[in-house]
Amino acid sequence: MNWQQYIHITPGVRSGKPCIAGTRITPTDVLEYLAGGMSEDEVLKDFPSLTRDHILAVLAYAAERERRYASYTAA
Repeated sequence: MNWQQYIHITPGVRSGKPCIAGTRITPTDVLEYLAGGMSEDEVLKDFPSLTRDHILAVLAYAAERERRYASYTAA
């Protein structure tokens, strides 16, 4: 999954936080919904502008951030 094609930073949108392309929805928003117990289908129903690929991109983005964080703390 190439999350970079789905998650962008646009100055002036959500204070420059990464967002799912074409939306104001951040990866953190999606992760919090999933961690709070919403199913993927529920997230997609509540946010019709999202697709399963967007959710996969959010997960790939989070995994990459975690790998980077782990490599910094291990050094």
